[in-house]
Amino acid sequence: MNRKKFELHAKRRSIIWMSLVIFAVVLGAAFWQLRRPQAGSLGVTLPTEVQAAEINVMKLPLNADRSFQYLQAICDLGPRFSGSQGMRQQQELLERHFRDLGGDVRRQSFRVRHPLTGAPVEMANLLVQWHPDRDQRILLCAHYDTRPFPDRDPDNRLRRGEFIGANDGASGVAVLMELAHLLPGYDSPYGVDFVLFDGEELVYDDNRDPYFLGSRYFSEQYVRQPPGFRYRAAILLDMVGDKNLNLFQEANSVRWRDSRTLVKGIWRTAQDLGVTEFIPRPKHEIRDDHLMLHDVGKIPAIDIIDFDYNRPGTRFSYWHTTHDTPDKCSGDSLAKVGWVVWEWLNRVAKR
Repeated sequence: MNRKKFELHAKRRSIIWMSLVIFAVVLGAAFWQLRRPQAGSLGVTLPTEVQAAEINVMKLPLNADRSFQYLQAICDLGPRFSGSQGMRQQQELLERHFRDLGGDVRRQSFRVRHPLTGAPVEMANLLVQWHPDRDQRILLCAHYDTRPFPDRDPDNRLRRGEFIGANDGASGVAVLMELAHLLPGYDSPYGVDFVLFDGEELVYDDNRDPYFLGSRYFSEQYVRQPPGFRYRAAILLDMVGDKNLNLFQEANSVRWRDSRTLVKGIWRTAQDLGVTEFIPRPKHEIRDDHLMLHDVGKIPAIDIIDFDYNRPGTRFSYWHTTHDTPDKCSGDSLAKVGWVVWEWLNRVAKR
C-alpha cells in the first residue's frame, strides 16, 4: 500500500469514527430526553399556564366520563319541561341518585298556571342537603327543566319540535350529580345544599310569560319561613358543558357588591388550578335564577354560565335550538367546572 492510499484510508477511517461519535452523542441526548421527567411529572416546575393545566387535568377529582354519562342519561329522557313525563322521570332518577350517595332529599312542591291553557301545573324544586346539622350553608344550584320548544331554531319548521337541552338544562345537573360523590366527605363548618329549580323557563312567549318560577318560590319561602340556617353564598351552574367552554364573569354577579368577592374567589381558584376556561373579566349580563336568589332571597349569588354557546368559528348559537344535543358537550368541561367549585369549597372550609 503506497503512502497516498494509506493517507486516503486513514482519512476515511477518521471520517467514519467522527460520524460514529456524532451519532452516539445524538442518540444519547435523545435517550436522556426520553428518560427525563416530562411535563406533568411530580416535582417538575412548569413554566407556562398551559403546561400547568395539563398537569392539573391529571389530578381531576371528578370523573369526566361519568359526568358525561349523567348528562347523556338525562337527555335520553327527552324533553323535560315543567309538568311533563320527562320531568317526572328525571325527578325519580335524581332522587334515587342523590339518596344512594347519602344526600337528604326532598321536594319543594308548588303549583302554577300554564301560560297557554291556564290549567294547573304541578312543579317541584328538588332539594338535597349534605350535613344538615350545620347552620351556616352554601347553596349550589341549577335549573333542571327544559324550555318547551326550540323556539330559536334557524329552521322555522322545527320551532315546535323537541328541545333536548343538553347544555341548557342537563349540564348543571350533571355537575351536581358528579359532585355528589364527594360531598359526604366534605370536612367543613359549612353544610352544602343542592337545589334543582323547576320552571326556570316554562316560557312560550318571551314578552308575556314569567321566567324563574322555581327560584322565585324557593327564595320567597327562604325569606318568609326562615329555615333555621343561613346561606352564606349561592353558585348557579347553567350552560357549563360546552366543548368549547368559555366562562366569562357574569355582569350582574360582578356588579353586586355582596357577590363580587364570590366571583373573585371562584375565578382565582380556577386560575390557581390552571383551568383557563374561566376567563377573569365580565362579558354578558344574564337574566337567570341567581336574580331571584339575590334580589328576593337576599343571598350573595353568582351565575357560572357560558353564553357563547356557538358553532366553532361562527356566530351560530345552539341556544334554544334543536342543536343543543350531547355531542356539543364535553365531560372534560363538566369535570373542570365541578373541580373549580369543589376546590373553592375546600378553600372556604379552611378560612
